[in-house]
This record gives sequence, C-alpha cells and structure tokens, in this order.
Amino acid sequence: MSYELKKGDRVVLTGAAGFIGSAVTRALVARGADVIALCEPGASASNLDALGVERREVDITSAAQLNGALDGARFCFHLAAKFGFWPKDPSSFYAVNVDGSKNVMNEAVKAGVERIVYTSTVATLGLWKTKQGQPSNEDDVADLSHLYGNYKQTKYVAEHEVLRLAAQGAPVVLVLPTMPHGPYDFRPTPSGKVVLDYLNAKMPGYVDTAMNVTHVDDLALGHILALEKGVQGRSYICGGDNITMAKLLEILSTVTGLPSSDRRFPSVFPLVAGRVSQFIEGDILKREPRVPLEAAQMATTTMTFDDSRARNELGYTSRPAAQALFDSAQWFVNNGRVEPERVKLIKWNPPTA
Repeated sequence: MSYELKKGDRVVLTGAAGFIGSAVTRALVARGADVIALCEPGASASNLDALGVERREVDITSAAQLNGALDGARFCFHLAAKFGFWPKDPSSFYAVNVDGSKNVMNEAVKAGVERIVYTSTVATLGLWKTKQGQPSNEDDVADLSHLYGNYKQTKYVAEHEVLRLAAQGAPVVLVLPTMPHGPYDFRPTPSGKVVLDYLNAKMPGYVDTAMNVTHVDDLALGHILALEKGVQGRSYICGGDNITMAKLLEILSTVTGLPSSDRRFPSVFPLVAGRVSQFIEGDILKREPRVPLEAAQMATTTMTFDDSRARNELGYTSRPAAQALFDSAQWFVNNGRVEPERVKLIKWNPPTA
C-alpha cells in the first residue's frame, strides 16, 4: 500500500498548535493537505493563525469528545502531550500522555485511518552507551533510573501502549524527536529556554554535558517521511548534530556576536540546587520550584543519539545545529522576547552551509 501524502488528503493532528505540532502542520499545509487541527481546550493556538487550517477544541482524555473527530481522515499525527517539571496534579500526565494516546489511537483505528504517526521522545531510550562516549539508538532499552519525572515515565508507558496496539494491527509508526530548535517556540520549550536565557544574559554558566540538536522544521519533515516510508510498529529517531553544551554556547556566540559564558559548573551544583529548591519550595511551600529537580537532572545527563535508521530507511536529513540555533535566536529577537539592551548588542552572523 502506498502512503504518499497527496494534495487534498484529509489529515488530523493532535497537538497541532505546539512547537513541533505547528511545524508539522506547516509542512502538511505546504504539501496541500486538508488539515484538521485538534487543539487543547482553552490553550493558545496562535501558532496556527497564519495557516488557515480548520481547528477544533478536543480534550483527548475524553473518548467521548474524540468520537467522530477522525472520520474521513486518511492520516493522523498524534503529537499532543503534557510536559512539565513540577505538576500540581501528577495524575494529569498519565491522563494525557497514556490514556489520551490510547483514546486517539483507538479512534483512529475505528475511523479506518490508513496510517498514524505517533510522536514519542528519545527520553524513553537507554543512555548507558553515552557513558562510554557512544550515542544511543532505537534499540537501546531504557535505564529506569533515567526515567525521572512524570513526563518521561508516562511517555515510556504510552509508547509501550502504542507498540501493543501496533502488534495488534494498528497502522502506527513512531517518531522520537531529539532537542528541537527553531521558530515559533512560544512557550518556550526547555531547549528554546536555553537560547532565550543566553540571549537575555540569564545564563551565568553551564554544566559539562551534551545533547542532540535538530531544526524543528527538519523534524517536521521527518514526521512526513515516517508517514510515507516508515515500517509499521517501528521507531525512528529524528535528530541532528550531537554537540556539547560548551559548543552550543560557542555557536550562539558566533551567530549573535554576544559573549559566551566560559564558567563551567560541576554537575553536583544544579543537582544540589534542585534538591534544595524541591524540598523548600515544592514540598514545604507547595509552589513550583525555581530549580525543578527534574530539570536539573536532565541538564546534567548526556543525551546524544544516532539517527542513522531514519536517514537510511526514510531518507531523513537535517541542517547543521548552527542553523537551528540561529533561526531560534532570530525568532526570539524578532518576537520581542529579548531585552532591548541585549538586542542592541547583537551582531548577526548567519551560518554558512
């Protein structure tokens, strides 16, 4: 069966207004798809304002609200997920990421959707090889000690529920994004916050770690490639360049002309700060910690990945990390997210191919 996306194909997306979701939506609109964007009730959908797609507010935790939402759709992209470092109600992560995913999958199967692309995360993979300086891939089984926090734990469970449905015949392919950067990061995401903090001089130093950086628009095209060429029940990491935090800051300095921080903190510093903040603000004062422990743990974990499966099997490609970081920085500046006195200091130096 051919899964080539054609002009006029009816495609339903959950999480269509999010950072990655809106990039996928833009890519689908560019291909001429008839897009129906399922958005979280009451949440901002400004990322979709210029795209002219049909929007519907649907709570994916309610099977009743999803009833009929995918009727007539040829394809479905399920990107909706709950992310955060300190939830007042941890059960909400399970409701959205696990139950919500099962609801969407079941509704898609009921509606006869030809193919579903489920957006998981590299956070569900094992990282034991990174300790030996090697990147992880789709075959590395998760180290449960690294599944700290409600987001990682529920995405791990959700992925296995999706794989269970795939084994029962659900036409699903999985995409595992790495750390995306680029335009339209309104929230911003944790990866975007690194760039924004750098631009606003709110980064006094860094921890010696490494990550995989990809452009959000490349990631969006990776989703479409997974739709068209992916094998049912198979997972595909869509990433970019593996770089250290020091290199990331060096790139930002190069493309913006702003000075880079050369102060490197031992990894114990953010971990201690996270535990103290969690205890005093989270446990005692019952408010969101200034330094969430999960964020500190993530910041001190090397997360490098090998996406050769997607490149070899799907034809996935990615632009350099410098382009992703440049586009991210420019978007934050152009959308008023950077302090005026800092903007005056910027001397743009676009990366060369």
